[in-house]
Amino acid sequence: MNLTPEAAALLKRWQQAASGIAPALTGDGDLSWAEVRYNYGKELAAAFPAPQGVTYERTDLDGVSTMVVAPEEVIDNRTLLYIHGGGYVHGAVEAYVGLTGHYAKRLRARVFVPDYRQAPEHPFPTPIDDVFTAYRALLAAGIAPEKTAISGDSAGGAMVITIMRKARDAGMPLPVAGVSFSPWADLTHSGSSVQSRNGIDPLTSGRILERLARSFLGNALPTDPDASPVFADVRGLAPTLIQMGENEVMLSSGITLAERLAEQRVRTTLEVWPHMFHVWHLLAGHMAESDEALDNAVSFITRGYERAH
Repeated sequence: MNLTPEAAALLKRWQQAASGIAPALTGDGDLSWAEVRYNYGKELAAAFPAPQGVTYERTDLDGVSTMVVAPEEVIDNRTLLYIHGGGYVHGAVEAYVGLTGHYAKRLRARVFVPDYRQAPEHPFPTPIDDVFTAYRALLAAGIAPEKTAISGDSAGGAMVITIMRKARDAGMPLPVAGVSFSPWADLTHSGSSVQSRNGIDPLTSGRILERLARSFLGNALPTDPDASPVFADVRGLAPTLIQMGENEVMLSSGITLAERLAEQRVRTTLEVWPHMFHVWHLLAGHMAESDEALDNAVSFITRGYERAH
């Protein structure tokens, strides 16, 4: 993986920001989970700052605190629900001011980022329930589904599929498109890439994924379709784009998820980016591959908006 000096430095800062996670998972750290999340969000916000021309504020979506990201230009009331990653354990909305800001500017849409509760204090299914509550609240507030899309990364990328399923099962309108970056879609970790990419993926490993899964699942099985959408009935979902980095330990599960969607007649696009790492999109504005991947996501969603009219 040949990164520019700038990208390599940013990746190192990201690794350093995540350094408190492994000790917290094993109980060997001195920080509480709240402190781990705060530090992670603070450090990533500094490494990947908000772009100019975007405002950030907080709102409440039926009890779920949510960051609202608004560019200077919003066309046709476009809305994006963005679900942040972090293994359902350590993510923070503040870590995503850069990525969601670039997303909002390119898409010319308001982006809503739910600050959902996380494990181990709030294990499965609480994070998923909180995000679904936020989606339901957006629709109840009058946001038109034909002007709404869903996107997310890692655990949030898996929740993109799960939230659409829950909306389908509840008889609610679906968004026009779902876009999943590096989804953590199989908590059994049975795919070959968990071994073949172990030590190559600079941001996670099979061992860390196992510890994250145990922390999140509580008494639930890793094959629960709400936790692992590769085992879910995904019929009838909106067109879905999945983007995976070829160096990811999660690569196999992303490919399997795309196969599952395609087999059940969901319009599916899978992109596998050679040499890219887990959620390389965070380097938008700093790395060409990140900008191009985000541009592809924006084009995919824009076509969804256009089809809905």
